[in-house]
Amino acid sequence: MHSKSLLILTTTALIALNSTVANSSWWDKGAEMLKGVQEKVPDALPSSTPNVSSLSSEDLQKAFKEALTQGSEAVVSQLSLQDGFNGDKAIHIPLPKSLQKAQSVLEKVGMGNLMDDLELKLNRAAEAATPEAKALFVNAIKEMSFEDVQKIYNGPQDSATQYLRSKTGTDLEAKMRPIIENSLNSVGAVSAYDKAIAEYKDLPFVPNVKADLLQHVTEKGMDGMFYYLAKEEAAIRENPVKQTTEILKKVFGSN
Repeated sequence: MHSKSLLILTTTALIALNSTVANSSWWDKGAEMLKGVQEKVPDALPSSTPNVSSLSSEDLQKAFKEALTQGSEAVVSQLSLQDGFNGDKAIHIPLPKSLQKAQSVLEKVGMGNLMDDLELKLNRAAEAATPEAKALFVNAIKEMSFEDVQKIYNGPQDSATQYLRSKTGTDLEAKMRPIIENSLNSVGAVSAYDKAIAEYKDLPFVPNVKADLLQHVTEKGMDGMFYYLAKEEAAIRENPVKQTTEILKKVFGSN
């Protein structure tokens, strides 16, 4: 088959594919493009001929990664601000359950503010540690293979978030723990805890309480980040970060 005929065949296939998904969301469009690029066009082209459609698949993969990168960076920026955790009801870090019991006792004797201060400082520690996640998320996205992208496109609504958690969870916890530990000290959470517990233990007939503040804040901090990554992923599925870059406009721009 002559190269001119191959080009016409390729162009026709891509036009037909684009018209089929013209009214779909960009995510559906991407899934159809991936399927079409892999299944329909390559079969029509000999291996010795430059695969015009492969450029589209590379563009699509790049755009997809860029959308997820922007989304993850937006989440990290949001949660690392002051009150990123503390002022957000969805991910606010409460006191550990054991300390909630102590809080109710202290409130009865007019010292509930001690535990309120501790709770604030736990959230401040999470906010301080959140920026550590940015590089991990970006690297995990960069390392996505074509097969990873396909699975995420065709997976559940939070498949990209699940992917990032599976790839970064262990490293993220390891990175965050020392930051949180330092933050718990620097923001005064440890001293606030010691002060509140000391006052609590001076009260008669109260049971002993203890809590692992470091583990509690680390777990809740990670939960908060992945909670918003899932939210961001849902938004990205509808609109790839408002198509703010050239590659996003090129691949997913309005038809």
